[in-house]
Amino acid sequence: MNESSPEHETLAYAYGKPTMGGVLKQECEDFIVTEDLGFPLSGAGEHLCVKVRKRGVSTSVVANTLAKLAGIRERDVGYAGLKDRQGVCEQWFSLYLAHQKDIDLTSIASDDIQILEVSRNDRKIRRGSHRANGFAIRLRDVSGDADDLEQRLAAIAVGGVPNFFGEQRFGHGYSNIDQALRLFRGEMKLRKGFKRGMLLSAARSYVFNAVLSQRVANGSWNSHMQGDVMNLQGTESVFVPEAWDAILDERLQHYDIHPTGPLWGKGKLKTCAETEQLEIAISDKHEEICAGLVAFGLEQARRSLRLMVGDLEWQREQNCLLLEFKLPPGAYATSVLREVLIFK
Repeated sequence: MNESSPEHETLAYAYGKPTMGGVLKQECEDFIVTEDLGFPLSGAGEHLCVKVRKRGVSTSVVANTLAKLAGIRERDVGYAGLKDRQGVCEQWFSLYLAHQKDIDLTSIASDDIQILEVSRNDRKIRRGSHRANGFAIRLRDVSGDADDLEQRLAAIAVGGVPNFFGEQRFGHGYSNIDQALRLFRGEMKLRKGFKRGMLLSAARSYVFNAVLSQRVANGSWNSHMQGDVMNLQGTESVFVPEAWDAILDERLQHYDIHPTGPLWGKGKLKTCAETEQLEIAISDKHEEICAGLVAFGLEQARRSLRLMVGDLEWQREQNCLLLEFKLPPGAYATSVLREVLIFK
């Protein structure tokens, strides 16, 4: 993996900029992702569900391959989330085959795509419907302050990391943001579909990251600021506290609730007071993006500022660092790794 883009490097660090460097994804096997679907498949229904192990192939390519094989529209192929292309990833896909029997999947088997399991289900697998993703990551050529590495990993295991959208969300050199601006200016026409959705999501993520970076810089990404909207750990549920008290503060300190940031769109911010002022100030800096998101009909939503890293374990092996952890849907392993080391 190449060094981070200069723009992504401007985001604040919760534990200070790492002192160690290393190489990520030198080989596909250095980045292993295992999807935890979190619910049993029914064994019957209109959707043929296929568990795939892919190597060096994007989720969208696998979805397109399955759609062509089944003779269905790509929109009728479901999956819980986009998994990294440069890695070895296991994930489930669902194919809507209401009037078809099971299909022969052997023709797509290769070194890059393996069929692990097949079942039926009565519902499509949808984005974010899985429980978690498990990661097993090997970082190579690791060098630097070993004591600092141990201290920051121990801190991350307890306190989590800022819930930044990963750099891959924005395309090479943040090209997705440039394209989103062209879309908002009318210089580019796109029908509803994957690419338009990707650009809108990137623009939204860009504003969220800007707010979160400011909260990391002022030390409030993991603490209460007046006017905050809170998120309940492990859910997408958010609430506006009527008043901040000792009970809520204890829940915050014990990682049961987290402050949130805006996923920009139309409608009024749920925040008030100090937090609302900060979010409006950031939106004013990115007025064209925020106005574009509103014009394209996205609704205001919220996302946790703090990301808890489940079952974090680490081990040094010669000049390598081995990491294992779990993350909820929508979270980025690279947002954990950026607090650990600098990519060479």
